[in-house]
Amino acid sequence: MIALLIGYESLDRFVNPVPIAFNQAIPIAVVGLGVNLLSVFLLQDDHDTRHGHAHDHHPHPHDDPHDDHNHASGSMVHRDHNLRAAFVHVMADAAVSLLVIIGLLCGRAFGWVWMDPLMGLVATAVILSWSWTLIRSAGAVLLDVCPDPALSRKIVTRLEQGSDRVSDLHLWRLGPGHLAAVISLVTHEPRSPEQYKRQLLGFVGLSHVTIEVVTCPGPHH
Repeated sequence: MIALLIGYESLDRFVNPVPIAFNQAIPIAVVGLGVNLLSVFLLQDDHDTRHGHAHDHHPHPHDDPHDDHNHASGSMVHRDHNLRAAFVHVMADAAVSLLVIIGLLCGRAFGWVWMDPLMGLVATAVILSWSWTLIRSAGAVLLDVCPDPALSRKIVTRLEQGSDRVSDLHLWRLGPGHLAAVISLVTHEPRSPEQYKRQLLGFVGLSHVTIEVVTCPGPHH
């Protein structure tokens, strides 16, 4: 909504230009950029710290040493959408401040008053793009979309040994860095759910697992 408002105001300035106090506006924009860059630095440091702790785990003996799952799935499994929203917000503010400074400097140096609303339109596009990405990723959590299809395939591969077959698998995100899984197994040679759970050791972020074992008659029956 803020991006659309900026776009509307920018279009209005094209049609109805107003005088700009460049000497007052430029220092204010520079201070705003400095504050936003400091905020970006602080949020990025917090993000790196959390991301590092989230990836601290012990590998499973059957894990492929070249498997990059722990890094590839981090975007959905370990992402803190609140922190990301704050980070996107200050990044957008920093980008807008920078564009405003460019527009103001060009306007003061060359008399290009139209540069200020033009930078506003560019800022509108930047904020809309980042906001849409955040809305989609947060919406995926609210709609219970599978957070990591690659992890689902790896779980199936790990469990389907011998006559064991995964008949149903559902993953959902409990919180940043935590996934739950409900798995239904059909097999001729049933084992205890605890044994199947041990096969899943080493999958980072898999915090809560429920396994149902269904016995079906073997071919000789």
